Amino acid sequence: MRPFELTAPASVGDALGSTGTFLAGGTTLVDLMKLDVLTPRHVLDINGLPLHGIDTAEGLRIGALERMADIAAHPGVYPVISRALLLSASQQLRTMASIGGNLMQRTRCTYFRDVSMPCNRRDPGSGCPAISGANRMHAVLGTSESCVATHASDVAVAFVALDAEIRLTGPDGERTVKLADFYRTPGGTPEVEHDLRPGELITEVIVPRLDWAARSTYVKVRDRQSYEFALCSAAVAVDVRDGIVADARVAAGGVGTVPWRLSAVEAALRGKPATEESFAAAAALAVEDAQPLTENAFKLTLLPRTIVRALLEVTEGSR
Repeated sequence: MRPFELTAPASVGDALGSTGTFLAGGTTLVDLMKLDVLTPRHVLDINGLPLHGIDTAEGLRIGALERMADIAAHPGVYPVISRALLLSASQQLRTMASIGGNLMQRTRCTYFRDVSMPCNRRDPGSGCPAISGANRMHAVLGTSESCVATHASDVAVAFVALDAEIRLTGPDGERTVKLADFYRTPGGTPEVEHDLRPGELITEVIVPRLDWAARSTYVKVRDRQSYEFALCSAAVAVDVRDGIVADARVAAGGVGTVPWRLSAVEAALRGKPATEESFAAAAALAVEDAQPLTENAFKLTLLPRTIVRALLEVTEGSR
């Protein structure tokens, strides 16, 4: 790790407009600094800022510095969010990691994290060896000739499924952005991963009220039972009335360069019986635009099966 200056701004205003790198839980930043993937000269410890609180009075509002473990355990948090958080990491990391930091975490692509290798996200124009190299863990949706790295966050998938927004505060004031619009697919500029402007800070996550999201879940398929990133995951919420799907929200993780909302699957579920056959027919649409690589074509089978598993789990007792 290279030398850096550490300061602690006393207020949000003091932090805004800074050219430094924000530090909250540090569970991603410190790792990348140790690997020399990130080499900030100035780090701002923002843990003292008043960006805490969980409010479930009308929808869900979460301060950006709330820890993942506290959110998962909070009464009134939708099950899909709580489960995504509990499946995200070890208890130690969930106790340290902030929700804002989780949404900003970088990809776990091994080429990105190895500074001896080329990587267009880390060094634009240097190439993407994952396209023809070891790519079993990589994306099949939202990829480009420049990058095929998956997005790492579990809870971001749940938030995208529920139309969550984030409040951003910067030198020019506040703005609110849908999380699905905040993330950027790589295209020809994979180094541009999100819509965070210079000096801006995530201050709050806002999830609209959705009463039937009480019937929701998050299913994560991975190589081992704990402390592992997703090969494939599905966040679902379903409104079933008299055995018919009235509405649904579905998003996928582990397969996209960003958390991937599956609007075609949702549309195919609406008005259909809440049966395994209907679920399978809808879930098949999830991979219509997929572009598999040499080692990850299995995700084209795994993703629909994961969606069906999640739908069956969340509708048990209502079919």
